[in-house]
Amino acid sequence: MKVWCALLMAVLASAAKAAELPDFGTPADAAMSKSREAQIGRGVMLQLRNAGVVVDDPLLTEYLSNLGSQLSSLTNDDDEVATQEFNFFFVKEDSINAFALPGGFIGVNSGLLLASETESELAGVLAHEISHVTQRHIARAAYDNQRTSIMSIAATLAAIVLGVATDMPGDAMTGVITAAQALAAQRQINFTRGNENEADRVGIELLATAGFDPNGIANFFEKLGRRYGSSQMVPEILLTHPVSAERVAEARGRARQLPPTTHTDSPNYALAKARLRVLNAETPEAAMAAFQHKESGTPGDRYGLALASMRISLNDNAERLFRDLIADYPAVMAFRIGQAEAMAASGATEAAMQVYAESVRLFPRNIPLTISYAEALIAAGKPAEAHELLLDLLNNVPPTPAQLRLIARAANAEGDVANAYFYMSYYYASIGNLPLAIGQVRMALETPDVHTVDRARFRSRLDQLIEYLPEEQRDLANASGPQ
Repeated sequence: MKVWCALLMAVLASAAKAAELPDFGTPADAAMSKSREAQIGRGVMLQLRNAGVVVDDPLLTEYLSNLGSQLSSLTNDDDEVATQEFNFFFVKEDSINAFALPGGFIGVNSGLLLASETESELAGVLAHEISHVTQRHIARAAYDNQRTSIMSIAATLAAIVLGVATDMPGDAMTGVITAAQALAAQRQINFTRGNENEADRVGIELLATAGFDPNGIANFFEKLGRRYGSSQMVPEILLTHPVSAERVAEARGRARQLPPTTHTDSPNYALAKARLRVLNAETPEAAMAAFQHKESGTPGDRYGLALASMRISLNDNAERLFRDLIADYPAVMAFRIGQAEAMAASGATEAAMQVYAESVRLFPRNIPLTISYAEALIAAGKPAEAHELLLDLLNNVPPTPAQLRLIARAANAEGDVANAYFYMSYYYASIGNLPLAIGQVRMALETPDVHTVDRARFRSRLDQLIEYLPEEQRDLANASGPQ
């Protein structure tokens, strides 16, 4: 407990120090620089991951990231915004909400995806949160309130850290995290009415530019307002994003000023909703009940039925459903992955490997496909092939945490312990835990019989990681451990 209390004090001290930064650049930068925003965001993300509330599913992550990138890439016309990186992720939470953390981390609760009825509604919420980031609302609020706002951000991290430290029960832990998201990331950062209106305006223009229905934001908020207006069970998004008839009317008025846009939902939108319903079902039977009698339904219904069939071990039925879907939609990656996974689960390993190999030939370096294939190779006792496959992906595509953790697992299964530690250093760095990342490189250097070339690579990585540390910690890091 003393360690966690020390961490809490460090977080609060760091926040206080941030409030005293000299005025370089914009007023927002004076209160909270972009590097400080990123540092706080990575810290909160680390605690969310450690608490197990981030949805770590490659297909869902890819869908949300692609949708978010489709919007955020259009903000880079401004040189000030061009350096902003975004990370989009789902949270295992049924309540309807979304939030922007410092540093461009944008979370979407599972409940929000399931509550949306069109892709433009989901994209509208993302565009709104992206606009909070690009307009520097967090830093601007911190400038207005100086120490108070930054301390409230630290309180978010502190609440999560203390929840983990005290072994809080799962339901209570989720409550702490949810409250931290809603209160500190939205209310206590004080997204004023002006900020909300600005995020609406910029978000609506962003939606239209990206080819979505610019009414997506207004449609979603108006629908929730009608559904919960007289209810005491108000969803969190209406608490953190207060909706009034005037605000909806203003949003619709802005949308009318833009060129009309017709958007057709992408197939992956329906597949993501179906996949999330199956993953969120409390039991395999409940998942199956949600999609029974839908074999002749939409592609999303058929996909959900196939996934649910796998959950109750009806793998042959699932494989048949996936095969039929591939015949109708040969370019949809989720169906090919599902067919191979169903085959592997039923014991048809060689047939599954053939499906994987053909899919990789048609769609090289697809992240969800490569991860699924690599997992199957490791399970089949072929870790060297998995390592080679994942290394090619690592060298050509920006890695995800799941991908980095898996390549470390493949290397370890192959007996390449030093590189397993090395890859894990990238995994921990990707989730914001620099001390553990540095520790992994040091263990790689301490591994017996490390090749000279690998040793040089590990030392270079260690120097790089130490440079990322706050200045006051670098001397201590350089003085300890193997060099």
